[in-house]
Amino acid sequence: MAAIITEKFRQHNAEQFFESFSETASSNYYLFIGKHSPFTSATSGGSDIAPPIPNDDVTIDNYKWDSMLAAKRIGSTDVAYVVPRRNYTNGAIYDMYEHDISTSNPAQSGATSLYEGTFYFMTPEFKVYKVLDNNNGAPIAAGATGPVTTSSDPFFEGGYYLQYMYTITTAQVQKFVTSDFIPVYTDATVSNDAATNSLDTAPYHGAPIKVVRVTPGSGYTDGEYFAPIHGDGTGGIVRIRVSGNEIQPFGEQSTETQIEQPGSGYTFATIDLSDVYTTNTLTTPTSMGGNADGAITAIITPRVGHGHDAVSELGAHFVMMNARLEQTETDDFSIANDFREVGIVVDPFTAGTTTAATATQARMTYAVKIDTHSGSFEIDEKITQNVTGAVGRVVEWDETNKILYYLQERFPNYGVDTDGNHVLFNGANTISGGTSGATATPDSTNVSLELLSNGGTIQWANGYALPELEQDSGKIIYIENRRPISRASDQTEDIKIVVEF
Repeated sequence: MAAIITEKFRQHNAEQFFESFSETASSNYYLFIGKHSPFTSATSGGSDIAPPIPNDDVTIDNYKWDSMLAAKRIGSTDVAYVVPRRNYTNGAIYDMYEHDISTSNPAQSGATSLYEGTFYFMTPEFKVYKVLDNNNGAPIAAGATGPVTTSSDPFFEGGYYLQYMYTITTAQVQKFVTSDFIPVYTDATVSNDAATNSLDTAPYHGAPIKVVRVTPGSGYTDGEYFAPIHGDGTGGIVRIRVSGNEIQPFGEQSTETQIEQPGSGYTFATIDLSDVYTTNTLTTPTSMGGNADGAITAIITPRVGHGHDAVSELGAHFVMMNARLEQTETDDFSIANDFREVGIVVDPFTAGTTTAATATQARMTYAVKIDTHSGSFEIDEKITQNVTGAVGRVVEWDETNKILYYLQERFPNYGVDTDGNHVLFNGANTISGGTSGATATPDSTNVSLELLSNGGTIQWANGYALPELEQDSGKIIYIENRRPISRASDQTEDIKIVVEF
């Protein structure tokens, strides 16, 4: 049985995901970074040059917590609908919006689906326009910087018939514009047909006809004709120009075919070239002659009108999430080490509770407050503890605050003891560095809330602090392995994740 996942289905799923960031009973999404230790064949597989492909299995909700370094909440202002980026270039040829793009009626670019085509573009001023007519496939000639009009009505420029959609703000550019994607927003001032068409009041369907597609034909009698637009709408009329015995293309010149009256309420429409009149009153029928090989096809406008719903009209079944790891966030996001994993976890708990976390960010390393020490620990080196036999790897050694940050991954020599057991560091037992030779005695009586020199805080429990999100809680829905990404005090990581539905 033949079936298809429709564009509306994709958009519906994208909408549900997008809205889950801001609804009353919304989910809490956290972007996390992890994996300070190198990828190796003895542990996670692959290498730092060729990171392994993450496994999509039941272990993902457990294993990735072991290597997690820090997490940052993705708020409702950190998510946007996006579409593939189409830049304006003077002299380029763009597709036009057509309601019936398919394998039998491909777009100018060859696309067999409207939403795979190039029927919109963004100018250097970050204004987005939809192409309603592309001058019969000719190059656009709107100058080096393109159109600047922000009128709600369609307009001709550079030979193209365009609809202004919206302008991307500076803040939105910084968060959501990439070399591959641009964000989509609906400008509430743009819906030029909203006065007579609304999705909120009956009737819920139909719109005016703004563009027609012309097949010129031959043998027609030169002159001007008027034809009613038939269909389920009313009031539409096309003014037809014939010159050189051919029907002239749609355009802005008085010598070209134009929309005389757009009418309203059309979801389908036809134009019969045997049903034409001498005036726009449609009272005196006439004949165009011809060889019956010409045609005029009405292009069906989106419901309500062009510009009313940019997300739907541009096919925004992509959602981008953005998280910026700022220079000022070093209390949770260490700058002493690199990371190799980026992921998203949904609805994790606050550590030690079953309450969904809402904190803006969270430290995901273990930490121990040091009383006395000898030498300096090195990042990534193996550490062990006397008596307990606990094993871990150093993420950061903060000698100023005398805090040792570490993780305990599930691999031998990384986080499990000689018997293969995961044992927590605890008590005042000596911790030793396997490479540096450094030793340290934990301050096992410390139960204070410490204000750190970088502005952060740590609540000590007998000299130790667990990660701030509850291990193995929530659902990890995204994982990406990357080559090592180093951090620095003067550096901001801008992480953008795009999900296609």
